[in-house]
Amino acid sequence: MREPNDTVFQKTLAVSDFYFGSDDWDYPLGLIQMCATLHGAQIRGEALPSWLEWMPKMPFEEMARHSMDFWLSSEDLPRPENRIRYDGGRVILDLSEGEMEAHGRLKKKLEQILSKAGAHPVLLERSLYLGQDGPIGGTAHQAGTARFGTDLATSVPDLDCKAHELDNLYIADASSFPSIAAVNPTLTIIANALRVADRIKERLT
Repeated sequence: MREPNDTVFQKTLAVSDFYFGSDDWDYPLGLIQMCATLHGAQIRGEALPSWLEWMPKMPFEEMARHSMDFWLSSEDLPRPENRIRYDGGRVILDLSEGEMEAHGRLKKKLEQILSKAGAHPVLLERSLYLGQDGPIGGTAHQAGTARFGTDLATSVPDLDCKAHELDNLYIADASSFPSIAAVNPTLTIIANALRVADRIKERLT
């Protein structure tokens, strides 16, 4: 941005206006939230192309001082290619890049918002370390390993999270999600667990 950003506690704002869609797109775009303050070394190591590595340190520190950081989350659509499976004694995590159209549109919305606020943004991608060949224990918010549904061939529990083939087994964590949302899943897990508890209570009474 043209103006410096000297804030210390930057992760204080989120924009969910486009979570379910927008004026020019009927489908969910996702969530925009602020991240912790960027540092010059991060710009040099992540955001700029390798052919600019020859640049001295000072421009990166100045770029960081004129930066705001945002984390854009779009829904990871349910795809058969995204699976956790066993291969002998090993656990294999298969991932494929989902539909990026919504994510690109969400980025454009952020650019429009900042422009209207007078920030005149130049958006730089940051890869960070997430998803960069990390081990299975390093992934975040895994979901969908025992997805609910009405078809026994493609789901583990029913819509009330009761196992199709077992009468006394309920699954009430994120594994029952058909897809992972574009927000942290904890509150949704809690809400669904309370719903499942009500169903169990109804059965017991």
